[in-house]
Amino acid sequence: MPRRKNGPDGAPSGRARGRDGGGDERGHGEQRLSDARLGSGTGRGAAEWFARLDAAGAARLSHEQISRLLVDEFEVVPWWAEGITVRYEQERGVEPPGRQPDGSYAVTVGRSLRGAPLELFDLAVDRFARYAGGPPEVVARSATRPTADWTLAHGDTLRLQVVSTAGPKCSVSLTQGSLRLPERAQPVKEGLTRAFGVMSDRQN
Repeated sequence: MPRRKNGPDGAPSGRARGRDGGGDERGHGEQRLSDARLGSGTGRGAAEWFARLDAAGAARLSHEQISRLLVDEFEVVPWWAEGITVRYEQERGVEPPGRQPDGSYAVTVGRSLRGAPLELFDLAVDRFARYAGGPPEVVARSATRPTADWTLAHGDTLRLQVVSTAGPKCSVSLTQGSLRLPERAQPVKEGLTRAFGVMSDRQN
């Protein structure tokens, strides 16, 4: 299958990319890859991809399973696989994961971490500042559910929340929202998952 040369993150080379690798598209969450871009990037148009996915039973699979099928079975690089998956779900009337009422998308990643709520919250604020690019803009130090909010450089929002639970651990989550393109959801999820590496000493 002819495939276009790609950059190190799997996105088309020679185009501006956001830090999530999602290309240079602008606009609302309903925007999607054009047939021309999809054809030049993967060697097949949307209709052919949809037919192949239907034949593979993709309508019964989750978003992640469809994307993995494209990578593993059809040798599509991950960035294009994510775009095809979103197009397929839109065509088949399946809501992409994380769709918000305003049409944007949000991704949440959480962990159960050891520590008291406020002590763990202060530690997480300090450690996640590198991912967020600086200190939070808004902090609410509730005794049982403290939160911190950032506005990221590219317009996304980021919320850290710590929720007190029974026992010596708390539920800690990061939610990155205001994503304009559904294709960004999976790269953002992977980035948030990596970000939690700074809290690995609190997972035991």
